[in-house]
Amino acid sequence: MPPKAKKEAPVERPILGRFSSHLKIGIVGLPNVGKSTLFNTLTKLSIPAENFPFCTIEPNEARVNIPDERFNWLCRLHNPKTEVSAFLEIHDIAGLVKGAHEGQGLGNSFLSHIRAVDGIFHVLRAFEDPDIIHVDDTVDPVRDLEIITEELRLKDLEFMARKIDDVEKSMKRSNDKQLKIELELCMRVKAFIEEGKDVRLGDWKTADIEILNTFQLLSAKPVVYLVNMNERDYQRKKNKFLPKIHAWVQEHGGEQILPFSAGLERNLADMPEDEAAKYCEENKVQSALPKIIKTGFAAINLIYFFTAGPDEVKCWQIRKLTKAPQAAGTIHTDFEKGFICAEVMKFEDLKEHGSETAVKAAGKYKQEGKTYVVQDGDIIFFKFNVSGGGKK
Repeated sequence: MPPKAKKEAPVERPILGRFSSHLKIGIVGLPNVGKSTLFNTLTKLSIPAENFPFCTIEPNEARVNIPDERFNWLCRLHNPKTEVSAFLEIHDIAGLVKGAHEGQGLGNSFLSHIRAVDGIFHVLRAFEDPDIIHVDDTVDPVRDLEIITEELRLKDLEFMARKIDDVEKSMKRSNDKQLKIELELCMRVKAFIEEGKDVRLGDWKTADIEILNTFQLLSAKPVVYLVNMNERDYQRKKNKFLPKIHAWVQEHGGEQILPFSAGLERNLADMPEDEAAKYCEENKVQSALPKIIKTGFAAINLIYFFTAGPDEVKCWQIRKLTKAPQAAGTIHTDFEKGFICAEVMKFEDLKEHGSETAVKAAGKYKQEGKTYVVQDGDIIFFKFNVSGGGKK
């Protein structure tokens, strides 16, 4: 019998967006929907800037730790001298208004801030309060959704029109076949947006995505919808606006919807930790912030692997689909240049067996080569050799 053909692993398509481990998410919405309240409660959780040398964090930026029981467990196991968790960088972007793509309400500035982030927390107002005016006088989150998504698409259309013009001019000066391919894609993207569709929802081929990623279109960015309701509605998990929001989101890509209460989060942030825990227990509520942070991190296609030992337990964040040598490069460029192999164990295996020795004895400790795609939660020890140097 002929030998069985080796099963080819399915090739994963590239992801829309920048291939970087330094990605960020922006809080977007109309004025007075709760964006700043959410951002301010998140900044109370933020990591002090001095933990990041040579990096200035502006007042409207915050870095918050990713809550992760796996990281906490590794820290308890190793009791290391230093502990470094993964973080999400969040930007507070001022309120968009209708006509922003034409510069209304400092619109061009706001839209450029959205272009600079890799994903969007879209905050929707689903509460009524006579003391907090709505920019359009009435509370209607579906109308707000339509306004913002349309503004982002209109800005993308403006960008695509300029891009088509530039490519056509270049084609007059050059016979480069790539220009023809790019122009054809630009025309398809423009037609897609004109149909009222967001770029991230298109069925693009690998070659399309490679070109699209150079455009950084606003409607190509992943979105998490954060529905801001009053505390009572959040507590009882019911709200008159929720079914309409849910129906709209399902119709427009079906991305994640997370209800929260900015008022509750602000109150909890102002209480001492023990008081906040008691309040949550008595009122049968819990903060939505940990879920919001973790969902935002995953939405922009970030994952992390661990290095763990008595000196340090650290999360190294990387873009999904990163291969072992590039993951090693996040620790030090020499690790990537002289990559030999990655010794990998799964967190679940370490937790089950209790020690690295026991994981090895169970045959669960693997040596992986250059083509290995690092998975979220891998615990990795890299071996490398640069110009006769040692191993790490």
